[in-house]
Amino acid sequence: MAKNQKSAQEREELLDNIKADFDARLAKLAADPDEWVTFIETVARFGAQYTLHNQFLLLMQAEERQMNPTFFLPFGNRQATSGWRKHGRSVRKGEKAFYVWAPIKRRPSEEEAARWEAEGRKVARDERGRPAIQVVGFRLSPTFDLSQTDGDPFEVPSVRQARHIKVSGGLLPQLLEGDDLTGAYDDIVKLIKDAGYAFDLAAPGTGYLGSANGVTVTGPGVRQVLVRDDVSAAQRTKTTLHELAHIRCEHTTGVRLGENLHRGRKETEAESIAHLVCRALGLDSRAYTDAYVLGWANGDMDLVKECAQTVLRVAKAILADLNPAVGPAEPADDGDTLADQ
Repeated sequence: MAKNQKSAQEREELLDNIKADFDARLAKLAADPDEWVTFIETVARFGAQYTLHNQFLLLMQAEERQMNPTFFLPFGNRQATSGWRKHGRSVRKGEKAFYVWAPIKRRPSEEEAARWEAEGRKVARDERGRPAIQVVGFRLSPTFDLSQTDGDPFEVPSVRQARHIKVSGGLLPQLLEGDDLTGAYDDIVKLIKDAGYAFDLAAPGTGYLGSANGVTVTGPGVRQVLVRDDVSAAQRTKTTLHELAHIRCEHTTGVRLGENLHRGRKETEAESIAHLVCRALGLDSRAYTDAYVLGWANGDMDLVKECAQTVLRVAKAILADLNPAVGPAEPADDGDTLADQ
């Protein structure tokens, strides 16, 4: 009984620490534009596959242990078909688990569904009209960093690695200054065209381009992306990603009605996404500071939270679209991967 009570107390203390740490990190981002740049750089190194809550949660736990996290998977089942056990690795005895928020998925009862719908919540239903299996909540789920395991060699999966294998037939070339060896440019342009936009390279100062490196124009009879034709291949890819980010963030369509989408925030979201994706692809990209010094947040923690969540969500989606291979992370028992939370 004492052990169970102590475990419950430890859980409550962890939840309190999570809430306090989350609020403190948001407050730092909202108070100082430089903190946003630091946050984006940290996320770019750590990976954009986690949601904001789990980014903060893992970083909090890693900082408490004074370690740099690399890649997380759960322990794995007895059949060795999931987690680290699937890859021939085992968690060392005595290692302390990290925790992430993982979704709880199940089919709600009709009574639950009716109550949720009465509260204005949308309830997914299957072809027979029954409530479909869906996320009904979240739980803290244990996971372990690569550094906590021993066993077979394991290479951390990345979009950069997958694209280099695709482009070079298995060789991993070193990035040359000014060049883009990822082969991602044509795929990024295709994503823009798939969204219903024309894409063209243009001379500086022509048409809608003006003095910008790139521009996305939406209006009556116009859905156009233009990028300067006199920049390096690496800059061309980065600018094209920036314009794709504007499209994916719905900056030009008016869909995000009610949100505070002034120019500073739009540019912050697009540039942050481009920087994250470039880093994941292996491009040497540097975050611009223009958008951050405009005071786009003005200390508004809710605004910073919304922006950060948008950046992570859109960057993760673009990376998934650019990934020619399926990584080794497996679904957890609830049907979702811990790395996706």
